[in-house]
Amino acid sequence: MLKYINETVEYLQEKGFESPEIGIILGTGLGQLINEIDILVEASYNHIPYFPTATVEFHKGKLVYGNLAGKKVIVMQGRFHLYEGYTLQDVTYPVRIMEKLGIKTLLVSNAAGAINLNFKKGELMLIEDHINLQGSSPLAFNGVEHLGERFTDMSAPYDKGINSTFKTIAKNNNIELHEGVYASVVGPQLETRAEYRMLKIIGADAVGMSTVPEIIVANHLNIKVAAVSVLTDECDPDNLKPVDISEIIAMAAKAEPNMITLFKELISTL
Repeated sequence: MLKYINETVEYLQEKGFESPEIGIILGTGLGQLINEIDILVEASYNHIPYFPTATVEFHKGKLVYGNLAGKKVIVMQGRFHLYEGYTLQDVTYPVRIMEKLGIKTLLVSNAAGAINLNFKKGELMLIEDHINLQGSSPLAFNGVEHLGERFTDMSAPYDKGINSTFKTIAKNNNIELHEGVYASVVGPQLETRAEYRMLKIIGADAVGMSTVPEIIVANHLNIKVAAVSVLTDECDPDNLKPVDISEIIAMAAKAEPNMITLFKELISTL
């Protein structure tokens, strides 16, 4: 993997991806942050050596580099998921690339379902901890110790300082920002009523199909990391209705301006 990482990094550096400070991963329906960036260079995933290719129709497939709130940022416009048939090493490969390019902080967004019924769709949730239900780890491969500490500490995977700043920004802008536990499942099917009940019992406030592998690798690489979920549906097992994916995308788009405010203002403080 080291050989692949070095070749990918070399390709991107030759394209002009120079010393980004902050990495950003944009989740489902959350692509409008790109419009806030002074773009210097971009690269399609399918042109980057050893990069996976986004196969989900509402995920773009570009790595974007530019200036945002006075900082050099590198943005994944579209991410990879286990349910697309990729391995956890594939899914997290871009995090390793961004770290090699120079990032010290990673900000992650996703669309998630609200398990905690005090949370409503269209609101945001700051992730303060997570539950990995994807069945494996992105660190479970031969040679991982050459890339970082094999037995990575996860006692505080989300940076408390960044989370505190996010909460202050939300308060100052009258943004409803919950705080909770995100459970990551494989998907792509949505959960059954019994699964939603189980998730509530084990302490999840929201559920999605991404993010946790990227957080684990960020911690493996000693990158500061924070993540925000846009809550796109309410997962009430006693009143469960069929899910409309287009409605989820629309709800993500509706909540996105608040997420952009959080990210922009946070980046200006880093």
